[in-house]
Amino acid sequence: MKKKITKKEAQDRIIEFFRQAEEIEPKNFRKIKRLAMSYNIKLGNYRKIFCKECYSDIRYHKGKVRIKNMHKIVECSKCGFLNKWKI
Repeated sequence: MKKKITKKEAQDRIIEFFRQAEEIEPKNFRKIKRLAMSYNIKLGNYRKIFCKECYSDIRYHKGKVRIKNMHKIVECSKCGFLNKWKI
């Protein structure tokens, strides 16, 4: 049986994950996102680092960036998905 961790330990793991690596692999981010969802932890600005579709790092694989009607739209260069955030 797996050992349960507390919400505080989960938060510490998430913060440490984003501190450790410059370029993060999509499968590792997917694990951290599941951990955050299972403990009801908001990722905040960390979620804007990754494509919502393929989980690739948008900071390094940035496609086109547009600002339209109070939204920032970033097109992922790998999958072509349009990531949209309010400004």
